[in-house]
Amino acid sequence: MGFQISGLDREQFQEFFALADGALAARGAKRYVVDKQPGFPCRVSLMDAQPGERVLLLPFKHQAAPTPYYATGPIFVREAAQNARLAANEVPALLRTRLLSVKAYDAQDMLTEADVVEGLELETLLDRFLANPRVSYVHVHFARPGCYACRVDRAQ
Repeated sequence: MGFQISGLDREQFQEFFALADGALAARGAKRYVVDKQPGFPCRVSLMDAQPGERVLLLPFKHQAAPTPYYATGPIFVREAAQNARLAANEVPALLRTRLLSVKAYDAQDMLTEADVVEGLELETLLDRFLANPRVSYVHVHFARPGCYACRVDRAQ
């Protein structure tokens, strides 16, 4: 069974890029100039930002369904990001180098399974989760900071 990893759509963050720092702060966001790599993983391009790049740190509702698992958290978005276009079964490098918390949800947005795995072992866990017919989709988080990374669906 195959999987498809998806980043977020850049368009939903477009309005933030033109805001001054004070206007960003009023919306709970902050601009940074990247000073190390890795450390600023972009949820749009699914790539680590490079030193010197500008990124935004924004609050994001990654589990917006009205269930007990409703969740929001911080994400980085590179100002120069292009939407990630990954092939089926492709795992981006920024997931490979991190400890991941992986959560599977059913069609009612309720948690069905969860585990922690090194990024190099992600495919094995995704295969196991997606083999369960109750699983509708999967969210991947960076385990140490706990931040949302990306969504995974069954490949078409």
